[in-house]
Amino acid sequence: MSLDYSIVIAKFPILLEGCWVTLQISFFSLLLGMVFGIAGALCRISSNRLLMSLAFSYVWIIRGTPLMVQLFILYFGLPQLGLKLDSMTAGVLGLAINTGAYITEIIRAGIQAVDRGQMEAALSVGMNYRQTMVRIIGPQASKICIPPLVNQFIMTLKNSSIASLVTITELFRTGEQIIYTTFRSFEVYTTVAVLYLILNSIFMVIADNLEKRMARQ
Repeated sequence: MSLDYSIVIAKFPILLEGCWVTLQISFFSLLLGMVFGIAGALCRISSNRLLMSLAFSYVWIIRGTPLMVQLFILYFGLPQLGLKLDSMTAGVLGLAINTGAYITEIIRAGIQAVDRGQMEAALSVGMNYRQTMVRIIGPQASKICIPPLVNQFIMTLKNSSIASLVTITELFRTGEQIIYTTFRSFEVYTTVAVLYLILNSIFMVIADNLEKRMARQ
């Protein structure tokens, strides 16, 4: 069987539109996921048992269930309870909730990796808890957290393809729609894979530069 990439070239602008949707989903999911993750991590290390239990339950439930099931509950399950989300909102929210659970554990581990004596020293010189976290613990923890956070961000970008299951026309779904009309699955899927690789490579280069800059500081 001969390969014919001319069909893919003709459809390339449509694939780029899918790339743009993928980037939007990933960006908003990561942004919201970071909010969930930071809040979750602070609750996980809190002395308040209720907050700690809620954060633990959040991480336990989300990490213990598949992302696809979580998306289906948001998009197909909630309307049964009277709450209907459009596909983009359900996709972004589902990815953000899932990503937030993993970020919670990454940030918690980063904070707890900082020597506890530094917290005690900062408090002893008159800093309050918030000042200590912002000025002393946070900068050190962020350096520890960056490598695993980069891995998590890359996973989120790749997981965005699952959003196609709730009818979001992102890169993967765009590729499938092209296959339905052209029947050139190998050419289209390999092109989609290359586009994902390019997106992730750009992200990894940016993250690598950020990591080196923070290391110099």
